[in-house]
Amino acid sequence: MTTETIIANTKQMIDDLKTVCANFGLGNASSEYKIITEIFLYKFLNDKFLYEVQQADERLKDSENVEQTLNNMPEDDYEMLMMQLPAATAKLKREHFISYLFNHKNDDKFNELFDATLWDISNTNLDVFSVSTGSGDKIRLFDQNLSLNVTESNRRSDFCRAMIDKLVTFSFADAFSQKYDFFATIFEYLIKDYNKDFGKYAEYYTPHSIASIIARIMVPQGTQNVTVYDPAAGSGTLVLALAHEIGENNCTIYTQDISQKSNEFLRLNLILNNLVHSLGHVVHGDTLLSPQHLNRQKNGLMKFDYIVSNPPFNVDFSDNRDTLAGENYKERFWAGVPKVPNKKKDSMAIYQMFLQHIIFSMKENSGRTAIVVPTGFLTAGTGIPKTIRERIVKEKMLRGVVSMPSNIFATTGTNVSVVFLDNTKKYDKAILMDASKLGTKVKVDGKNQRTVLSDQEIEDIINTFNNFETKDDFSVVVDYDKIEQKKCSFSAGQYFEVKIEYVELTQEEFQAKMDDYMDKLTELFGEGNTLQTEILEQLKKVKYEANYDK
Repeated sequence: MTTETIIANTKQMIDDLKTVCANFGLGNASSEYKIITEIFLYKFLNDKFLYEVQQADERLKDSENVEQTLNNMPEDDYEMLMMQLPAATAKLKREHFISYLFNHKNDDKFNELFDATLWDISNTNLDVFSVSTGSGDKIRLFDQNLSLNVTESNRRSDFCRAMIDKLVTFSFADAFSQKYDFFATIFEYLIKDYNKDFGKYAEYYTPHSIASIIARIMVPQGTQNVTVYDPAAGSGTLVLALAHEIGENNCTIYTQDISQKSNEFLRLNLILNNLVHSLGHVVHGDTLLSPQHLNRQKNGLMKFDYIVSNPPFNVDFSDNRDTLAGENYKERFWAGVPKVPNKKKDSMAIYQMFLQHIIFSMKENSGRTAIVVPTGFLTAGTGIPKTIRERIVKEKMLRGVVSMPSNIFATTGTNVSVVFLDNTKKYDKAILMDASKLGTKVKVDGKNQRTVLSDQEIEDIINTFNNFETKDDFSVVVDYDKIEQKKCSFSAGQYFEVKIEYVELTQEEFQAKMDDYMDKLTELFGEGNTLQTEILEQLKKVKYEANYDK
């Protein structure tokens, strides 16, 4: 089966699940994303389990009905088989199989069996497949009573039957040989209707093209045994791209995000991409107030090899502003904390806080970072942005900047740039790139306009950056002294050479142009004199009148 066919079949199953939700009054409901993603995950875990047991036991490889063979297996043999499975495979009891539910779908109160099955899978795999809250509580794979989202109690069993019917028509078996790009496509399709920001700091979606550019710029060949961190992880597009570039078995991912929804998406993303070993480092909590990844030996926050982030740019965090500006946070937020605006509190520049936190979290002498920022950060002449840029230049951390085209992110019209920092101190210059003129405008969902980079444009950005090439009106390589002279501006345009084009003219052509310039200037001067005379006449009419009513 071709990759295109597998993708098409998977998308069709997702569409079928959404149709069931719509038929039972759950289309566009706040609970729809949870239902769709959890049932999709149940299907994935079921099929992955059946695939892995076939790899683990020779007797099952040629079985025409793996589930029936497993059902007939003695209990001791079944338990031994469970011990042979990879740690990233969810352990399922035989009554957890989709086929078991399908064979019992006509039972009374089938919805209770359906809910109990998902809940038991959650508890059976709690140690490996849960994520944590800031307080240490475990968030399980599945909700305890998923069917209760259907308001009419007499329709709940029918809803669960309809879902099971959609799951048995398709198998993921052929998909498990696929890699990151396949599952990135499926994941984007799965959450495309649910990636709107409805968490306080949540940013769910970074375009795959941007994530790929960042990963291929950041990661040198041969990287092994490293930590990857995102303090505002959203659905995990950036950390997943980096892990794919490094190698899923060569890195451990650490994340934190204040949004429960984004953490659920992230967990699904990690499971799909064979990064189950990092699930224990996914934390639901407020990174700025209470970062949870600690170095127990050094009694402080962890420092990371790689940090990537597309944090929210502007959010009202006025409730916590004074706390963050207090003594306990001064080391981490060394450049300061934005003040609370008098009117638009939601315009508080929270990205400045994440940027400081990220710089603080880089490993000394080895940490590498890429962070998405509003392009205005590159040239701001005062305040926290200027202080941050000055420190970056002073400590020779700036590897480079790529200013992206407008509308590269479908969710924001703000112009964005990616700032690359490197703590290895091996760079004495930085490359500044203006890619804002690249890309093609396309309509997303028939309404929002988005800029899409071609494969060739992506290659040009990556190769130009990694090779430190200077290209006219596109990229420039500058040393730190020159950046300091330009008030630490990170904008490529301020360093491009101004070129004057010389055109060969005959004496007659030159005289004609000069005569034209003289005529236009004379006309402008005449208009200026007329205006000057009119202003003077009006001023003569202005008289002093005393106010005797005081």
